[in-house]
Amino acid sequence: MKRVIIISLVAVVFVGIIVMKLMSNKAVVAEKIYIHDMDAAVLVEESNAKMHTFESSLSFLGTFEPNRQNTIGSDSQGKIIKLTVEEGDKVSQGQMIAKVDDELLQLQLQNADVNLEGQKNDDKRYTNLSNENAIAGVQVEKTKLGLRSAEIQKKQIQKQVRNTTISAPFSGVITKKMVDLGSVIGVGTPLVEIIDISSLKLTINVPERDILKFKMNQTVNAKVDIYGDRKFAGKVTNISVQADKSHNFKVQVTISNAARELMAGMYGSVALNNNKSVTALAIPRKALVGSTKKPQVYVIKNGKSVLTSFTAGTADGEYIEVINGITESDRIVVKGQVNLQDKSNVKVK
Repeated sequence: MKRVIIISLVAVVFVGIIVMKLMSNKAVVAEKIYIHDMDAAVLVEESNAKMHTFESSLSFLGTFEPNRQNTIGSDSQGKIIKLTVEEGDKVSQGQMIAKVDDELLQLQLQNADVNLEGQKNDDKRYTNLSNENAIAGVQVEKTKLGLRSAEIQKKQIQKQVRNTTISAPFSGVITKKMVDLGSVIGVGTPLVEIIDISSLKLTINVPERDILKFKMNQTVNAKVDIYGDRKFAGKVTNISVQADKSHNFKVQVTISNAARELMAGMYGSVALNNNKSVTALAIPRKALVGSTKKPQVYVIKNGKSVLTSFTAGTADGEYIEVINGITESDRIVVKGQVNLQDKSNVKVK
């Protein structure tokens, strides 16, 4: 009995030592781990929105979008037995993307051929008997209807067989793959996403005062930030007939991209010569966050960064016009916004 008590005490002491060691190790590791202080102020630089004169060359911001973009779904159901593409692959129009198991459909098609052959023989036989007045005309009519029905049935099965081969509706690049080889799919199941960037659409917002400067099929030049002053020729292919709440009109410019130098999602701008300068409230272009479809900046309020949306108008190399959403008194973050989130604490440099 005394021996059991001693063993138990030794075991308890041993377990206690292990627990204390583990807690000590945990404390040491915790001291070495860096934990970002969410309340720490982020160092930023600021600037106020101010009046800026946009000279004779006006520039309108936009984002490049693919000419065509489509999610390809299945018109058939079953197991995928072939999958010929991966993300990033270039495909041509009509190229096979996937193949669904069609073994049962092929058997149905063979059965339809047998049925059709029998209907043709019956039609020939009953037609000859009818010519000899050996049977009633009603029987011949039923036979011909049966033949037509068999032909339609065969066409339906042939259509189902063709649907088991999923092909690219246009030439492009596979940007997303949603299934794998062996996946069992149903009708309408999305398989891949394909985009066509052989030409791109640059959609820009044009203020009411400048919309008459654009005409359908007008040739314009576009610039892309990463290519500096290089110009890309484009054509105006759509002008919105209705303005948004900020009295901006959407203008779409189509630009050829045969060499695939441009990519969807890039920023672009369209420049036009103007016969007079425009003075308007503007912010530094480097303050912009988000996309040109939904331009945003960080405004400093009570020591915190507030993510603020605004409506952009004309632009040049350094400034973007503010139609509404920002006032002259607003303090705009122009440097350091990469480290910010909405409602972050900030410290002005």
